[in-house]
Amino acid sequence: MPARVLNGNEIAADLRAEVGAGVAELVASGGPTPGLAAVLVGDDPASAVYVRNKGRACSEAGIFSEIFHLPAYTSQDDLLNLIHRLNQDDRFHGILVQLPLPDGLDEAAVIERVDPRKDVDGLHPISQGRMLQGEPTFLPCTPSGVQQVLLRSGYDPAGQHVVIVGRSNIVGKPLAALLMQRAPGGNATVTICHTRTRDLPDITRQADILVAAMGVPGAIGADMVREGAVVIDVGINRVDDATRRRGYRLVGDVDYDAVAAKAEAITPVPGGIGPMTIAVLLSNTLEAARRSAD
Repeated sequence: MPARVLNGNEIAADLRAEVGAGVAELVASGGPTPGLAAVLVGDDPASAVYVRNKGRACSEAGIFSEIFHLPAYTSQDDLLNLIHRLNQDDRFHGILVQLPLPDGLDEAAVIERVDPRKDVDGLHPISQGRMLQGEPTFLPCTPSGVQQVLLRSGYDPAGQHVVIVGRSNIVGKPLAALLMQRAPGGNATVTICHTRTRDLPDITRQADILVAAMGVPGAIGADMVREGAVVIDVGINRVDDATRRRGYRLVGDVDYDAVAAKAEAITPVPGGIGPMTIAVLLSNTLEAARRSAD
């Protein structure tokens, strides 16, 4: 039987509707209109599309947003100064710095300059430290999106063996910390695999829930997935395709057709985790505005 498709577009639409209702309630009670500042450096086409999509989603949810687009030759000091000004700007309750940054800019220093109270991307060391300790904080958008897809689709991670392939600071590491928490949506047994893992297929076949987050097109084949597993594909990769008008198509880290024949459920690419990342960003921005009102 073909795998159940976990439609991230539909789940994200539900979450965005909840955010829109929350924004309306906050404003009606005399609170501020949530505001998001998006910082885009350079002219990477994919980053520009992501930022535009985030701005459109903000508008639909009633969130004020503004894009600060800087040239690729922007200096580290100029970028840090912009973030400092945004930290002081009461119109914005959240600050998003679109990654990756152009070569020559220190991403870690830029992330650390964001006020943790406005860190709606959940990437600041303080945010990640609080998450690791199980304290209230802004959760990283993509890992939180993965968790929401699982919970809202009826696949509670509690007691499950989750294998994450990828150890990035944006997805792999924070997702592992999130799913192992003694809290709703957590309580999983988590294994992280990476480029130095030996006998990778032997480990991935043990997974009740397998998360692919390596950035390698089609790296997870059917032989790496056990029958009945839930497969979450976080990868978004461009591959050449002369049949497409744009000359490329988007694929995940999973060999979708082959794995879907074995899995119980699977997320597609596109239309899986990507929309959830944006929905969680909106939710975090609303929460930041609520905290500022309190």
